[in-house]
Amino acid sequence: MTSESSAARAGTTSPGAGAPGMSEAAPVASGVRVPWEAAPAGLRAAVEERLGAPVVRAVTQIGGFSPGIAARVELADGRRAFVKAVGAEANSDSPALHRAEARIAAALPAAAPVPRLLAEVDLDGWVALAFEDVDGHTPAQPWHPEDLTRVLAACADLAAVLDPSPIEVPTVAEALGVTFGAWRRGFDPEPFGAWTCANVDRIAAHEAYWPTAAEGTALVHGDLRADNILLTPDRVVFVDWPWAVRGASWIDVVLMAPSVIMHNGDAAIDSIEAHLARRGVDPDRVTAVLAAAAGFFAANSLRPAPDGLPTLRPFQRAQAHGALNWLHRRLARGAGRGGPTRA
Repeated sequence: MTSESSAARAGTTSPGAGAPGMSEAAPVASGVRVPWEAAPAGLRAAVEERLGAPVVRAVTQIGGFSPGIAARVELADGRRAFVKAVGAEANSDSPALHRAEARIAAALPAAAPVPRLLAEVDLDGWVALAFEDVDGHTPAQPWHPEDLTRVLAACADLAAVLDPSPIEVPTVAEALGVTFGAWRRGFDPEPFGAWTCANVDRIAAHEAYWPTAAEGTALVHGDLRADNILLTPDRVVFVDWPWAVRGASWIDVVLMAPSVIMHNGDAAIDSIEAHLARRGVDPDRVTAVLAAAAGFFAANSLRPAPDGLPTLRPFQRAQAHGALNWLHRRLARGAGRGGPTRA
């Protein structure tokens, strides 16, 4: 994504007086990248051995929140690959996430639109993964309507391939039970507008239903955003799978939606709601998961930034505004279970 598009103003909705406002600008999703050459020599040699040829050129890729190395590499024999690698010094949690992604990627069925895992190296605290190189690009920010249509259709196709889940993974409720539930645990809602402050109890009532609403048998990505999607001329490819969980097949669309709405506003909401309606998703379940996601983004955006992820909190703040705008619109027309409203 370009600096111009990623800095585009996101104030494209007019949900009414006192409603949660959009952030001033949609921030960039980016971690702290280091070049391929900065990886330990032993790690680089091990990756090249697994790939069967030395790396002769490496181009660092921007976008995404993971710190460390993310590079498209060219091998001496002309083949290409995408390599990501990280050590614990960049972020203590990231090596474990790379290990989880390797386990999941290796088990995904051939029919799934994902890059094939070529190699995994775990050496001296560093973890490196090499995938087949996909000659594609991430969706533009703000989203082009045709790109959003393609991605939503691909999400439905992905669900058909991955339901039931071919991999043993935690359920959505097991994986997110600690991090979701922010409205009921309590945090300061003031940064998110007068409507949010006035409706905390009502939102919390919807949130309470989310573990049941999220139940399902599909393998879902769990962290879908534009930076985890590649568009080629003939397919949509979903990358970065460390957060995969088992749940309702439509959850990826709801969890991705705030990152689209923060750029595209009401137009994105219209497209996403039409997609969910075509799939026959229960509106109560959508509202419950959306309420939980809004609380997750809002509460976490107020915390200090993790090591190596300086843009994460502003991005979560923008996602919170997007989620709350969609939630405001749904509750204003009675889409979902009712709950007590704070005066």
